[in-house]
Amino acid sequence: MSGTSAIAASHQAAGSEKPTWMLSPYALPLHAFGIAAKCALPLIIWFSLGRLVRWALLLLAATLSHGSWYQARLVVVVFLFTLVVMTSLATTAGMLYVIRDALMETRARREAGEGRESLFGALNRTALVFAGIYLTWGFVTQDIRDFMEIDLRRQPDRILVDAFAGEDSGVMAGLIGLDAKISLATMAVAYVIKTFFGRRHEAGAGRFSGILATFGELAFVFYGINALYTAVGARSDWLGGRVVVTAWHDWTDQAKAGVPGWEQVTGFIGAVWPYVVDALVVPLAWLTVGILVYGAYAEDTRTTIRGTRLERATVHVERTHRWTRLALVKLSAGWTERWIPLLNSLRLTVSGGAPLFGLFALCYVGLRVGGDYLGRAGRYLVAFDEPYIWFMTYVPVGFVVDLLVTTLSMCLIAATFDLAASRRRRGLR
Repeated sequence: MSGTSAIAASHQAAGSEKPTWMLSPYALPLHAFGIAAKCALPLIIWFSLGRLVRWALLLLAATLSHGSWYQARLVVVVFLFTLVVMTSLATTAGMLYVIRDALMETRARREAGEGRESLFGALNRTALVFAGIYLTWGFVTQDIRDFMEIDLRRQPDRILVDAFAGEDSGVMAGLIGLDAKISLATMAVAYVIKTFFGRRHEAGAGRFSGILATFGELAFVFYGINALYTAVGARSDWLGGRVVVTAWHDWTDQAKAGVPGWEQVTGFIGAVWPYVVDALVVPLAWLTVGILVYGAYAEDTRTTIRGTRLERATVHVERTHRWTRLALVKLSAGWTERWIPLLNSLRLTVSGGAPLFGLFALCYVGLRVGGDYLGRAGRYLVAFDEPYIWFMTYVPVGFVVDLLVTTLSMCLIAATFDLAASRRRRGLR
């Protein structure tokens, strides 16, 4: 009996091993479609609920941005807009979480007694870095556009009627109309929240400390936009005449005139850089969020540079004076929030096979391009001769396209992580 059991166990172990071709980087599209087929229903439910809550919050914020007690209303509007971004975070994390059981890496972790975590645990770990990526790479711009579009479509003629009457309608200005003094007061409250819960999160205390710290971080930024908008609007002429600004423009003008090819090189970089961001940086940013949700990520700089020459440089920095270290941290904060999470994700992905990231980026861009063509085809098929009918057909077509593109993108992110982690676990390159 013992021999039979051993043979059966060996066959079971051999059967659980995935064929080598399924761990190939070039199996990424097939693996992503397989995950989508297994988890289609929960993905659709998460996306639909998230989109419903998001649009309800945007509509409520746009409605509240007009009326009496205007400044008090705008405080609530910015609060609701912060919840909109938090909803995007929860939706993304939820969609990635519900498909974790379809991953080879998850099964391998559970066989080793690891990898059991609640959705709130994944959300708490992901929140702060998600907020940094969401803000620094401009993903919040789409939320702002949607708020302005909803506000405009609620009363399409109001902005023109008030303009002819010489009045400010406040249409599409709900996120930037807050008084500077009120903005500073709300910023102070948000700063206290983000600092308090941020320290608790760093200490590993509090189940929801990361989520609350993220809410404080986002609120601090959005309330601060109003103060910054007011200050820049009042000081733009003053800033334009300062010595440093003038010297910078003079230096760039001299460089264009004196350095051969300067204008051509800078023009080429300026023309190419947006495509680099869309094709490489944006996919890597969303891959970072996926890796965070699945818990195979550390966002600190030390983890990212471990085993490289930069690690020796940080040792020398840590030996310097405390104020020197503090100044370096403050000066590099924007760079580290913007690039360190992405570099760490790139390192993890490339360690599972260099072609994996290239194919992931190609498939990600292909989904976006395919979604654009699918949207055009859908609007063409439901077009009518009667005017304004497109107001009713545009929304369902856009919803279906976003549903397909987003769910397949989440499956692609999960499949990329799965292949990278599985290949790294088995020592494949």
